[in-house]
Amino acid sequence: MAPKKNNAGAESSSVLRELKDTIQSQASEIASLKKALSSATPKKVTAPSGGHGAMVDNEDILDYKTKTFYSIAFERVFWLAVFLFSLSFTALIMNGFEHTLSKQIELAYFVPLLAGHGGNTGGQAVGTILSALSAGVITRKDASGVVIKEALSGLVMGIILGAMVGPICHYVMGISAHVSTVVAVTLPLLSMIAAFLGSGLPFVCVQLGLDPAVIAAPAMTSFVDVTGLMAYFLIANKIFELFGMEL
Repeated sequence: MAPKKNNAGAESSSVLRELKDTIQSQASEIASLKKALSSATPKKVTAPSGGHGAMVDNEDILDYKTKTFYSIAFERVFWLAVFLFSLSFTALIMNGFEHTLSKQIELAYFVPLLAGHGGNTGGQAVGTILSALSAGVITRKDASGVVIKEALSGLVMGIILGAMVGPICHYVMGISAHVSTVVAVTLPLLSMIAAFLGSGLPFVCVQLGLDPAVIAAPAMTSFVDVTGLMAYFLIANKIFELFGMEL
């Protein structure tokens, strides 16, 4: 009888061990599932501020799908109205240099080109900085270095494009040498201004607690259009003087 009791006890112990192992395995699987579910749940995305206060809050982006079209319009229309008003300064600048335009009508041909280029250059900078801020790659404490780097990058791109566009304007399009020179010289300055504003404005928005995704791009476009147009005509007057032309 004793051997039978020992065999029964051994079998019981074996069953208990298997049951214990099964429970531990299931507990491990449940823990893994909980971890996977928690990581898959959408969370508020922020870029670390590096101990410098506010963060870049992407809660609006996460809520975008549930927003109505009119709520989006009401959120954006105020800033668009502000920047639309600021663009009226371009009309004042054009009016102020009306005499120059009347003497050199070719200058007017390149106003849309330069405005578009400024917007493109600044738009690249805005997109890059917003992505880097949202990913936490850069913070507000990196602002000065980032802005300087972007501005110098814009200057280099402007020099390259100016060296290409100037000769094309003169030799291919038949534009006068002095106006082609104005365009070639304006591009580096315009590119630098656009990259400077495009990289700096997102940091300013974050500092002020505003939404850079809504404000930075239209603000950059407005400021670049006004400053770029002013620079274009001021450069034109100086270059025309160098060519010995009376205005």
